[in-house]
Amino acid sequence: MMFETTQANRLPNQLPNRAGVGFKGEHAHDVIGKPGQVGWFEIHPENYMVAGGPRLAMLKALRADHPLSMHGVGLSLGGGERLDVNHLADLKRLVDMFDPAMVSEHIAWSAHDGLYLADLLPIPMTQIALDQLVDAIDQVQNAIGRKILIENPTSYLALPVNSIPEIDFITDAARRSGCGLLIDVNNIYISGHNLGFDANEYVDAISADLVGEIHLAGHEADADPTDNVLIDTHSCPVSDPVWDLFDRLIGRIGVRPTLIEWDNDVPDWPSLHAEAALADHHLARAENAVSGDVGSGNTAAETPRAKVAS
Repeated sequence: MMFETTQANRLPNQLPNRAGVGFKGEHAHDVIGKPGQVGWFEIHPENYMVAGGPRLAMLKALRADHPLSMHGVGLSLGGGERLDVNHLADLKRLVDMFDPAMVSEHIAWSAHDGLYLADLLPIPMTQIALDQLVDAIDQVQNAIGRKILIENPTSYLALPVNSIPEIDFITDAARRSGCGLLIDVNNIYISGHNLGFDANEYVDAISADLVGEIHLAGHEADADPTDNVLIDTHSCPVSDPVWDLFDRLIGRIGVRPTLIEWDNDVPDWPSLHAEAALADHHLARAENAVSGDVGSGNTAAETPRAKVAS
């Protein structure tokens, strides 16, 4: 069974500058038919590339009350190969059916020569890889008929062949392809720690006009303490240093739709909702600061957040 979602029975396809969360089936009873708790929801389109059934029915019910963002995990944009035409066709079908406000994908590779890997693997930051990435973005945008966003990666080590700084690499990819950027602040913090660069300088170099969405998530230290490596686990609350980096970003570029990513050890709905409410507090504070309603001298003390180790 194919479900048709029309403009007449769904909300407009625009993400508000509020916090959203990733939709989880276990939270369906807490959120479907109960709008207004968060600004919007994100889904991974690969979970809904089916012909019909309860998954699409649930997504249809969610879309009736909430704007959606589709965040892909399987296109393998950085693989240097022509993209899977069947995957693109399935993505277009979902985009046409549910009219998401945003469509985004990772700068990573996850497939090669017909072999699919359940991971988002790093791509080299080289001119050849940049040209291939731009071509892949063009393929996606032409296939689905709309602009996409690309997300900055999480890095655990610097590839020896890297020749272009990451911020320049993602900015050039966006400028050349006409896509936008999805800035994952947690990824910047983790990569800065693991690779030894200044996360503040990275944030300060982001072009405001390219940013369409922001992601926040939790991270954990690697199980081997001698490694001194942070892992992008999406399994815990956002850490204080990441909140600080987020404040720095939105204080400079302005507020954007902001997602709380929590994909492992998923908490109950009240806990996830509380984390989204905290993001909304940061967004409101930044917006008020721009309008002059909040002074810069005392805003940090006004943020109600639990202490989380980085």
